[in-house]
This record gives sequence, C-alpha cells and structure tokens, in this order.
Amino acid sequence: MVRRATEKRQNSEFWKRKSLADMTRDEWEALCDGCGRCCLNKLENETTGEIYFTDVACRLLDTETCRCVSYDDRKRFVPDCQILTTKNIKRLSWLPRTCAYRLIADGEDLYWWHPLVSGDPKTVHAAGISVRGRVVSERDTEDLEGHVVSWPKQVPRRTRP
Repeated sequence: MVRRATEKRQNSEFWKRKSLADMTRDEWEALCDGCGRCCLNKLENETTGEIYFTDVACRLLDTETCRCVSYDDRKRFVPDCQILTTKNIKRLSWLPRTCAYRLIADGEDLYWWHPLVSGDPKTVHAAGISVRGRVVSERDTEDLEGHVVSWPKQVPRRTRP
C-alpha cells in the first residue's frame, strides 16, 4: 500500500522529473492551468517590438471556463493561434510568468494554485490568475487599442508561496 501511494505521487509530479520534450501528450496537455492569459489578444509596437496585452479574449475562448471551445481545430478557425511546442516556448516572450510551460522550461516549479499541485481546477480562478470575469470576447469589440491592460503580465501577491 505504501509503495502504490509513493508511485502515484511520483507519477502525479511528472513535471518535476521530466523535461518538456520527454512528456507524453497527456502530460503536456495537463500542464495547461486553464488561466486563459495566453488567449488574450496582444498588440506589438512595430518599432520597439514591445508586446501589449489587452483584456480582449480570442473568440474561441469560453470566458467562463477559460478553455478553448474548439481546441483541436483552433488553427482552422484562428490561423494566427500560436500552438505551444518545446521549440517555441522560450521564444514566446508574451507567455505569462505564471505559465506552467514557461516555468518548467526555466527549471522552476509550479505555483500552489496550479491544478496539478492543488488537485482542483478551480484554484486557478480562486487565486485570481485566470481571465474569468476580467475579459470580453473579440466577438464583442473591435477596438483593441482601447483595451490595453497590464495585469496579464503581473503575478498577484496572493498567488505567491
């Protein structure tokens, strides 16, 4: 009985033992905490390259669950959707500092509110990390410039260990 509990815990903490490249598809997908921050529309200053987040979510993001409503076909509906890979994680400077993919790529651990750590997918919302209640769908606005916000780049104090 003790051996099984230890094996189960080790399997559940795969992100501590494996690199992103060594993860199975299920493990890779489980890293997504469901915050929805990466699904926010961003603007880029063409001169400086600086990225500005908006509070306007991709039209495929369910703003209540913070999950893509057409995940498997998202590139078909949103051709410029950036699918995360082990090759592009480090190059995507706009990934939030709280993103599990970014954390693991940088050799850091997940935050306490991550569903893999807490065991509860609701903690990402309770900790104030998700976009729930803070965004509008791009279906409801065309004015991205009027929706620039800074909070997606920040880590709320209450989320830190």
